[in-house]
Order: sequence, then C-alpha cells, then structure tokens
Amino acid sequence: MRIRDLLRSKGTAVATVRPDATVRDLLAALAEHNIGAVVVSPDGAAIAGIASERDVVRGLHRHGADLLGRPVSEIMTAEVRTCAPDDAVDDLRRTMTRHRIRHLPVVADGRLAGIVSIGDVVKSAIDELESEREYLVGYIQRS
Repeated sequence: MRIRDLLRSKGTAVATVRPDATVRDLLAALAEHNIGAVVVSPDGAAIAGIASERDVVRGLHRHGADLLGRPVSEIMTAEVRTCAPDDAVDDLRRTMTRHRIRHLPVVADGRLAGIVSIGDVVKSAIDELESEREYLVGYIQRS
C-alpha cells in the first residue's frame, strides 16, 4: 500500500497555521480540528515547520503561560520529515516508529499535499489484516 492510497480514503485536507500565529491560535486550531499537530506554513503550500501538542507542553514548561502570546515559530519543529505519495506505508511505519514521529506531511511537486498520522498508518495495517483474514476464512470455507 502507498501513501496515496491512505490519502484517497482519508482526504488531503491539512490544518495549517502561519509561523507568526500565536500559540493560542495554534491551540484553537488543534481543538477545532480535534488533531494533535498542524503544519506551520506561510501560504498553505510551503512547509516552515510542524507544531504539535508536545511542542506546546515543552514550551509551557520553559516559558509558562506567557507562551500563549508568542509566535508558533518559537516552538515549532523546523526540521520536518516528509513523505511522498508514492512512498510505501510499511516504510513510513518504520520511519515513524524509529524517529518517534506521529505526523508526517505529504509533499508532491514541492507542495504540501496531505498529512499522515500514526493513527492512519495503524488503521491501514488493521484494514489489511482484516482483508487477509476474510480472504483466508473464505478460502478455508470453500475447501
């Protein structure tokens, strides 16, 4: 299975915030979309970073409540690992596990084309196992 297959079923919408948005704005976006991370982008296509709940927690630990008025660019992860639509989901699973990453933006032709979460990857593995199980049960019942 490829990343494009995941995006086909889940969609390509990506929540973004601008680098100059406040951490308060970031928290509003996370809550509004019920997600754990957003892509930080000046224009919705380029990736400046990614900001997650973890980044907020670390920032609160360092700066206290003053963090809420600071720009997202101060807490975001600037070095963002990405994947491409043609990448294999199995490879992505290993990358996410090895590097303890929960969200990877998908980039196609140099532009943001979607985002994949560890939940999406786990769901795809479960769906594949369920399909294999159904096939095997059907095969055994026909024999």
